[in-house]
Amino acid sequence: MILASLVFAFLAAVLHVYIFTMESINWTKPKVWKTFNLPSQEHAEITKSLAYNQGFYNLFLAIGAFVGVGLVAFGAGGAAAVAGWTLIFSSCGSMLLAAVVLALTGKASLRPATIQGSLRCSP
Repeated sequence: MILASLVFAFLAAVLHVYIFTMESINWTKPKVWKTFNLPSQEHAEITKSLAYNQGFYNLFLAIGAFVGVGLVAFGAGGAAAVAGWTLIFSSCGSMLLAAVVLALTGKASLRPATIQGSLRCSP
């Protein structure tokens, strides 16, 4: 069960790094802004700074999950494991809650919210 939790936390972190690249690096590329249901290149340009900021939130959550997985998997136990699980639950819990908030924004957001929230770490 511990291994499964670590794998899911790792995969959730990888997903959030991917989301970071879409939001903070590739936001104005047509494939990306269409993925986020923006109506035009102009809208992508207008919302670029917001997406850039949001992407970094996702990156920081991913880093927390990666560090947590590393501490649990490669730490010597004890305090390292406690710190690792704390980071995992904090980061992945925030990912899951953000997915819930996204889902509550409307029917069009259900699919992306499901993708974002499906790789949460749950033992």
